[in-house]
Amino acid sequence: MSSVKCLINSLFGVAVLLFFGLAYPHHLHYQEQYQLFLFDGTYAWEIIRQPGGMADLLGRFCTQFFLYAWVGAFIIAFMLSAVQILTLRLFKVHSSQFIVHSSYGLSFVPSFLLWLFLLDENALLGGVWAVLLTLLTACVIVKLTNGRMRYVLLTIAIPVLYWLAGPVCFPIPVDSLWLGAHYYRYPTVFPWLLWAASLSVFVIAGLVLLIRHRLKHISYLSPLTSYLSFALVAAVMGSLVWKNANLKAEKVMQYDFMATHQQWNRILEAVSREKPNNQIGVTVQNLALAMHGMLLDHMFEYNQNGIAGLLPDVKEDATSPIPTAEAFYQLGMVNVAQRTVFEAQEAILDFQKSGRCYKRLAQTNLINGQYGVARKYLSALQKTLFYRGWANETLPLLGNEEAIARHPEYGRLRQMAYKDDFYFSDHVTPEMLESLYYANTDNRLAYQYLLAYYMLTGDRERYNQFMSRER
Repeated sequence: MSSVKCLINSLFGVAVLLFFGLAYPHHLHYQEQYQLFLFDGTYAWEIIRQPGGMADLLGRFCTQFFLYAWVGAFIIAFMLSAVQILTLRLFKVHSSQFIVHSSYGLSFVPSFLLWLFLLDENALLGGVWAVLLTLLTACVIVKLTNGRMRYVLLTIAIPVLYWLAGPVCFPIPVDSLWLGAHYYRYPTVFPWLLWAASLSVFVIAGLVLLIRHRLKHISYLSPLTSYLSFALVAAVMGSLVWKNANLKAEKVMQYDFMATHQQWNRILEAVSREKPNNQIGVTVQNLALAMHGMLLDHMFEYNQNGIAGLLPDVKEDATSPIPTAEAFYQLGMVNVAQRTVFEAQEAILDFQKSGRCYKRLAQTNLINGQYGVARKYLSALQKTLFYRGWANETLPLLGNEEAIARHPEYGRLRQMAYKDDFYFSDHVTPEMLESLYYANTDNRLAYQYLLAYYMLTGDRERYNQFMSRER
């Protein structure tokens, strides 16, 4: 490969790296938080025994590194670059200079299609691994064999590939096959972009051969053709990538990520630059204001969505309840937070578990004194790469009442918790907030949320009654 082509390949990889590292980092965080990769033989076998299990396992293994966005961006950049290189190697089998130069730019098409596929937050990395494993196997077969032996190996490779990579290794999707692979978070959605990326290798190869057959009299093409073809593909496909990037969802995911990691200062910096106008953003914004004791004085300087922007009703999905659960947790409504997080995890569409949810469920059960349940979650987290350290630090707290009481977070939340049982519906009422505040009048977060509730609903009578009582 010439030095110019090496430079072009490197520029493509850098473009992918910068896109996911700068423009799409929270999509990567989103992917990481909705799986729980365990270093456990039973867990691995349950995945790998399914069609496409190896690709799925590799995808999940890599996705755990998305906790750090730049690491995830590098993994994706490396994989998409590898797809382009392997695609070009397949085209080079015919060794015709015409084919080599005319197909160079087109060899980037499968990688760009996979890039488009990964713009969807429900697209799973296992799909990209399936394409990569298929291309790698095809290159090995074509490189090492020829003639009849090639067809023999190909016949053997197809069922093996179906087990390793899933049905994307087949040139034609068949309903009874493709439904079994874990390429997309919605089990019933057909990942057509993934199939387009896989099929494009065969389509492009056939197209180039057809053109070569029709233009037999042309025996030489300038290397400049390679660079012009790349420029055309990059311009068209790159514009499609940018046009289809869901940057609005990226902002929502950013607020969710900051709330998860309790980055209250960073949230206030973000809302000062651009006021959020979606439910998750407003919920996180109000929580950050309250954590700094600023909610009552500054809430109307920002967009509000009525009471739905303070403590929204809990919905039956895996995403929107989590920021609300964070507000419940910080308020001291530990049981409500626990129920909300548990139901959100059960709503994950591909039935995976969540490292983020496991961590919060371990915390809420620890605070409630349910040490056996907390130990179950912590034991699972001990089998992970990035949650293991936290789990090991938390396990000694189980049953240690004095240590929990001294803990700056768990001790505080125990003191703030409700003292009496009550029935909780999906709609938060002022009575719930009043009971929470009067159970511990040092709970300034509950104080702010209660008054904010009266202000957002325009309930002047109860606001005045509460203020008179406080005096």
